[in-house]
Amino acid sequence: MSDFTELVELCRGHNVYIQTHNFPDPDAIASAYGLQKLLSVYGVPSKLCYDGRIDKLSASKMLDMFHIQMSNYESLAVDMEEKDYIICVDTQKNSGNVTDFKGDEVACIDHHPTFVPVEYQYRNIRITGACSTLIAEYYVLQGHTPDKDTAAALLYGLKMDTLQFTRGVTDLDIKMFEFLFSHCDREKLARLERNNMEFDDLKAYGAAIESIELYDKTGFSCIPFPCPDALIAILSDFILALIEVEVAVVSSYREDGIKLSVRSEDPKIHAGNLVHSALEGIGSGGGHATMAGGMIRREQKAALGRYPGDAVRNLFLKVLDDMKQQI
Repeated sequence: MSDFTELVELCRGHNVYIQTHNFPDPDAIASAYGLQKLLSVYGVPSKLCYDGRIDKLSASKMLDMFHIQMSNYESLAVDMEEKDYIICVDTQKNSGNVTDFKGDEVACIDHHPTFVPVEYQYRNIRITGACSTLIAEYYVLQGHTPDKDTAAALLYGLKMDTLQFTRGVTDLDIKMFEFLFSHCDREKLARLERNNMEFDDLKAYGAAIESIELYDKTGFSCIPFPCPDALIAILSDFILALIEVEVAVVSSYREDGIKLSVRSEDPKIHAGNLVHSALEGIGSGGGHATMAGGMIRREQKAALGRYPGDAVRNLFLKVLDDMKQQI
C-alpha cells in the first residue's frame, strides 16, 4: 500500500476532485467523504463528484445527515479542466460503472478486483469488504481521529457493503469496525439504519418474485422497468436468500440499457469473473467473488435479438457451464 502522504504531496497545488462510481451507494459516499475530510487536515481541498443519480434512500439520508456536498458532473463540466486531478474512490477507471470525466485520473483507492489495468500515479487497490475500510485505515496509520460524523459515515458504509458483516469480510474490516465504533456518533448511526425502504421499492420486489426462474441452483429475475443500482443489488441479495439459490442474476431494463447485479454463495463460482465473461463483447462488468455488477448499454442491446432476457440468461448459463467443467 502506498503511503497516504504520497497522495497528499501528489495532490498539493492542484484542483482535486474525488469521483465515485455512477449512482454512488453509502460505501462510495462515505469513502469519498472520509477521504475529503482527511485531505483537508493536510491543507488539500477537494470536491466530491459523480455521474448519474443519488437514487437510494440510504444514500440520500447520508448526504442530509452529514451535510455532505456531492456535485453531479453536469454542474462541474464547465469548470473542470484536463489538468485537474481526479481520485477514483470505490471504483476504477474503465470499470464500466464510472464516467470518464474531463480531468486526469491520477489516483485510485478501491476494494474491487481489477479487470482493466490502469496506470495511476498513486494506487491503493486491495480486496476488502468495503472501501470505507481503506479510508479508515488511513486515519489509523496517520494517527488522526475522525470526527464523530466521519466515523459514523465510514462505519455505515462498511456495514452496508458487507451486508452487516455477512459478505466479503476481512480481518481489516473487523479492525476498522472496532476503531470507527469507538469514535462514531452512535445515535446518528442508528437513525441511518432505520426505515431504509421506500414504498415504490415493493413493486420491484414483486416483479423480482414473479419473474424468477431457477436453473439448477442459479436464480434469474428480470425487472421490466427501471430500478436504481442500489435496489437491483438489494434484490439480488433477496433472491440469493432462497435456500434453492446459490447464484443470483437480477437484471433491470432501463433507458440506458440493461443493468445487472450478480451474487454467488458457491465458492466455485466467482461472481466478478462470471459477469465479466458473460458480458464480454456485449457489455462490461466485474466485481468480487461473491458480488458483482454489469451493464449492457442501450446501443449494444440490439445484439441480444428479439428476446433480450432469454439471451442474457443463456450467456450466463454458458459461462456457468464452462466454469463447472473446469473444476
